[in-house]
Amino acid sequence: MAATARAGALWLLGQVLAEGRLLSELTGTAQHLRLDPAERARAQRLALETLRGLEKADRVVKPYLRKMPPLAVRNVLRLATVELCQGGDAHGVVNEAVAHVRRGKRTAAYGGMVNAVLRKVALEGPAKWAELRVPHLPKWLRQPLAEAWGGATVAAMEAVHFAGVPLDLTVKSDAREWAARLGGALLPTGSVRLTAPGQVSALPGFGSGDWWVQDAAAALPVRGLGEVAGLSVLDMCAAPGGKTLQLAAGGADVTALDISEGRLARVHENLARTGLSAAVVTADALAFAGGPFDAVVLDAPCSATGTIRRHPDLPLVQRGEAIGGLIELQAALLDHALTLLKPGGRLLYCTCSLLPDEGECQIEAALARHEGLRVMPAAFDLPGVAPDWRSDEGGLRLRPDYWAERGGMDGFYMACLTRG
Repeated sequence: MAATARAGALWLLGQVLAEGRLLSELTGTAQHLRLDPAERARAQRLALETLRGLEKADRVVKPYLRKMPPLAVRNVLRLATVELCQGGDAHGVVNEAVAHVRRGKRTAAYGGMVNAVLRKVALEGPAKWAELRVPHLPKWLRQPLAEAWGGATVAAMEAVHFAGVPLDLTVKSDAREWAARLGGALLPTGSVRLTAPGQVSALPGFGSGDWWVQDAAAALPVRGLGEVAGLSVLDMCAAPGGKTLQLAAGGADVTALDISEGRLARVHENLARTGLSAAVVTADALAFAGGPFDAVVLDAPCSATGTIRRHPDLPLVQRGEAIGGLIELQAALLDHALTLLKPGGRLLYCTCSLLPDEGECQIEAALARHEGLRVMPAAFDLPGVAPDWRSDEGGLRLRPDYWAERGGMDGFYMACLTRG
């Protein structure tokens, strides 16, 4: 593979669409690291844009194909079509696409076809692209979401997914100053949002550890704990560590627990970069017997369906078969978390899922299982929290279509619980 951003993007697309791997698994691999940081960031951006626009790209290209070429060639056409339909330079896009195909032993024979098709796409594609609908979620996910939230809401979510995603930061202190310094916007809930950040590691404040990347929705749960200085807090499924950093920055005595040593490496890196401290423990959360703690944060393993605006590969790789097992695991983790609390302690339960079975229904079931357990709705009486984000059982339900005019937010559910 030639070390260019487009070649890197094609490798990423092949891994996702042929091998069923998530982009998050690929960004630290040797193949991806062959690119310099700027080209690596561009490769990832191109792959994300292609995955978001996959349905549109296929519809634009289809009339120009007599028969379907191999997946590797289709991915070249998809990547080039997305670039061309979004204003890319036709000469550079087409020439590199053709050269890439001709370099491959199994794809070389398709060079002429790719050239002919993309010349037509360059002329006619942008107009067709503009007429096509926003890409739909796959049926396995779209149907239950429509049942939960209604078809119009799902369509609004899909529009936000397709629009791409800004970059949100959680700042250690003085978010307003950092928003001005980075040319971003200060969101109502306190996060800083950047619309065209470029290479994240090159931004002011990254190397000095003044902030970390964390979607505004993901930053909200910990804020529901209020003042945490001096409290002992367990971040029960901690990796990649955004909530651990929030707690540590707030002065809590944090234990960051996760079953994956590999994923905890990111937590160690971010703690070192930000100059924050936490006890990092590799263990199965269901077997953990530490504490008791003043508070437990349980960001439970889930379908991650709330993060599709940032991870458009997710619905293409997953098929929904594992959700039943995840729901059982969430309930078991929630029950165990309650045993780790001091009397009167608080449990913050959250998931980055859009499915009520992983959020609202989990809390309703937990209230039925545990006598004296109650929800604390006032925990989320916070700046920027809108009344329609409140859920009936006392939690908070965030959706991608909220703040659509600002770029949306991840889908998230959260509830703060206590006993007695």
